Amino acid sequence: MGTRSRQDAEQTGCCQPEQPEVQSPQAMESAGCGVIQACVAQEMHRYLTTLRGHDGVDLYRMVIEQVEPALFSAVLAYCNGNQTRAAQMLGINRATLRKKLIHYSLIR
Repeated sequence: MGTRSRQDAEQTGCCQPEQPEVQSPQAMESAGCGVIQACVAQEMHRYLTTLRGHDGVDLYRMVIEQVEPALFSAVLAYCNGNQTRAAQMLGINRATLRKKLIHYSLIR
């Protein structure tokens, strides 16, 4: 934990666990992780590093709101705009897909 003692860190409120070493997406993929998981892990590490010890707020919502539009756009393009087929591929109800597409302004 650097040159500061744990007691000093606790007194100032900035006690942080040691950061694990971040592997490249290629290393994670070869270790059995999928490339998407590896990329998300790498980007989350990069984002958390920018917080410099501060707490993040609503990280789950932030990640979901970044991932869902990209996921829906890619699958919808793969399905040539066919929402029924896209919903089936995603494993969600077509009405749920439409609601999310509208929410993210991907359709009107």
